[in-house]
Amino acid sequence: MALKSLVLFSLLVLVLLVLEGAQASQLRESEVEKFKRQHVDPGNGLFDSNYGDQMMKHQNILDKEFNTFVHQPLVSVQAICRESNILCKQGQKNCHKSRSPMSITDYNKKQGTHNYNAINKMRHITIACNSKREPVHYEGSEKGSS
Repeated sequence: MALKSLVLFSLLVLVLLVLEGAQASQLRESEVEKFKRQHVDPGNGLFDSNYGDQMMKHQNILDKEFNTFVHQPLVSVQAICRESNILCKQGQKNCHKSRSPMSITDYNKKQGTHNYNAINKMRHITIACNSKREPVHYEGSEKGSS
């Protein structure tokens, strides 16, 4: 009986350690990984409200009232980090603006729901980059020339 209890206890400890490890790996998501998860979706297709609802749920960002997905390959978004530095909204000097407009979709949460309205645009985007020239924050978008 004591051996059976020890085996069950050991299995319980093992399961708890595995679960703790899974949670810890989510907490260790880098800024670059978080940026990619929350803002880069190079897929082709109809980027409508239903798609946004699915993406926000799939990417685990339903807590956000507003989000933008950039529909370009990650390498194209990363290339923006090599553009000249510009001032960010909060005063930091690590922002960069795309030379060319990019396909984006803005998603605004419908009040009191987990559903989103979609607005597709072609805009110049501004992102903040880390010292390794990797994107870490979506700053915004605007019309106009580069």
